[in-house]
Amino acid sequence: MRLTDEQVRIIRGTARRFLGDKVRICLFGSRSKDDCKGGDIDLFFETDQVVANRADVICRIYAALVLALGDRKIDVVVKDANTPPARIFEVAARTGVFL
Repeated sequence: MRLTDEQVRIIRGTARRFLGDKVRICLFGSRSKDDCKGGDIDLFFETDQVVANRADVICRIYAALVLALGDRKIDVVVKDANTPPARIFEVAARTGVFL
C-alpha cells in the first residue's frame, strides 16, 4: 500500500466524520499495490447506515480530503444500506486494502 501513516489517519478521520465510526474504508487501484508507481487515490467507503444524500456526502468527503492531503486526484466511492449492487463495489472490496 502506497499511503503514509498520516494519509491513512486523515482518510480514516474524514470517513468517520461523515459516515460514522463503523464505516469500512478500502484503498483500491494502483495505490493499493506496492509495485506500482504514481496513480490517484481510489477510496471505497461502505456503511450499513442509510445516507440521505450520497452525492452530497461524496462531495464533502472529497473536499475534506483535498484540503487535508493537498490538490491531488482522489476518487471517492460510497456505498450505503440503500445503494444497489454495482461491479465497482465488488472490485474495490476484492482487490483493495482495508484501512
